[in-house]
Amino acid sequence: MEGKPKIFIVEDERQIARFLQIDLEKEGFDTAIEKNGRRAYERIIQEKYDVVLLDVMLPDMDGMEICRRVREISDVPIIMLTARDNVKDKVNGLDLGANDYVTKPFSTEEVIARIRGILRRRNEVPRNEENRLVVGGIILYPDRYEVRANGELVELTHREFELLQYLVANKPNVLTRDQILQKVWGYDFLGNTNVVDVYISYLRSKVEDKINEKHIHTIRGVGYACRD
Repeated sequence: MEGKPKIFIVEDERQIARFLQIDLEKEGFDTAIEKNGRRAYERIIQEKYDVVLLDVMLPDMDGMEICRRVREISDVPIIMLTARDNVKDKVNGLDLGANDYVTKPFSTEEVIARIRGILRRRNEVPRNEENRLVVGGIILYPDRYEVRANGELVELTHREFELLQYLVANKPNVLTRDQILQKVWGYDFLGNTNVVDVYISYLRSKVEDKINEKHIHTIRGVGYACRD
């Protein structure tokens, strides 16, 4: 990680946001603040942050919906901040992809400790001990949602990464479109199987074409298979 870690504080209570900002900057972090849910979502997908502190109750778009949408395209660490203190809300937040959950009232020291823990886990895992999946010149690091093609970092959306991971983890087995939909999009997905074909084309363009290697094979009338 280069420079100071940047923390995005999404909180509509001005006093809480300001206290967090002051203490985080004292600890050496850069910060940004947003109080509107919809604008916060737009900024998360357009800008680069190392950790998002995300309040649940926000105007225009609540924190749960923001978390759900962000996880479609990004693995940026999210810590939920909320006054709600029941198991269901915590489970919902974590199921949607939040990395951690802090209940109000909280101490800024606790929040800072959680942030440091997340950053440490993301940045201090020795590369030679990491979980990884390999096919040809393509290496996936599932623990940090990173893909490298012949050593070069490839930028994929959250969904593209999940699809590539599923294919590589199951090589050389043939996977039907329905299997892929259920695993990558979920059992409650209401679209049609054409979305799989669209995302396969994205992967071929972003990964295979980059290194001139073909590993994702179309099995006509069935689905797809990843092979070395």
